[in-house]
Amino acid sequence: MSSEKSYTPPKVWTWDKESGGKFANINRPVAGATHEKDLPVGRHPLQLYSLATPNGVKVTVMLEELLALGHGAAEYDAWLIRINDGDQFGSGFVEVNPNSKIPALMDRSGETPVRVFESGAILLYLAEKFDAFLPRSGPERAECLSWLFWQMGSAPFLGGGFGHFYAYAPEKFEYPINRYAMEVKRQLDVLDRRLSEHRFLAGNDYTVADMAVWPWYGALVKGQIYEAGEFLGVHEYKHVLRWTNEIATRPAVQRGRKVNRTWGDPASQLHERHDASDFDLKTQDKLDPSSAGKP
Repeated sequence: MSSEKSYTPPKVWTWDKESGGKFANINRPVAGATHEKDLPVGRHPLQLYSLATPNGVKVTVMLEELLALGHGAAEYDAWLIRINDGDQFGSGFVEVNPNSKIPALMDRSGETPVRVFESGAILLYLAEKFDAFLPRSGPERAECLSWLFWQMGSAPFLGGGFGHFYAYAPEKFEYPINRYAMEVKRQLDVLDRRLSEHRFLAGNDYTVADMAVWPWYGALVKGQIYEAGEFLGVHEYKHVLRWTNEIATRPAVQRGRKVNRTWGDPASQLHERHDASDFDLKTQDKLDPSSAGKP
């Protein structure tokens, strides 16, 4: 039996205290900037402002895959946005993304700069700009877009739902954890059934759909987010695991996963990326510029 305390919602909700738990210090019920801060601009037309959360990894993987295909115009600067410090509420970032969420992209390749926010929109924008990783028409395009938008609609249940109540909430309660665990397992079953019949989500070809889903659900079944693999029984989803492992071997994916990463094994981190050669530098040089050249 659940021991949760009963809660009677007030007639009108008001924000009078932090909700508690991880990230409570950056949660608020209003939008807009909290402070003035311009965004840096590097030398490449594509300027990415991000962090290596699953949503951020989607875009850096896409950009590295485009470069691996030979699209030189996909060269980019990736600037670190520290969301725990509230960087996403700086005036410059809010101008690029009024929703104050990472990632956000500025394309300065044309006469008028173009802002793109929301990770799925960025993937679609880049796929169309470079005519890559997205079928041009017909049923194949429809299937790819369906899985891309499936991820955009499903992941909030995984992250904001299950992830919050299982890993980040100040107290653990049975009802929300069970409710979202059930939904996440249903989603994994959706993926597993699809991948039992197809190599990739949209069919035989690797597409933006895979790039969108892999950072969330691939990380989940590999135990890289929420430490909930055993709890969710992820070993059951053998086709998701097969797909996850195959994508993880791609060099562009391995590079993309490092960009804007500030936690974990130091060898897996590249705080900012401004040139392809950054991956070849010593990790400590990227973490602490004062250490450059030291053994």
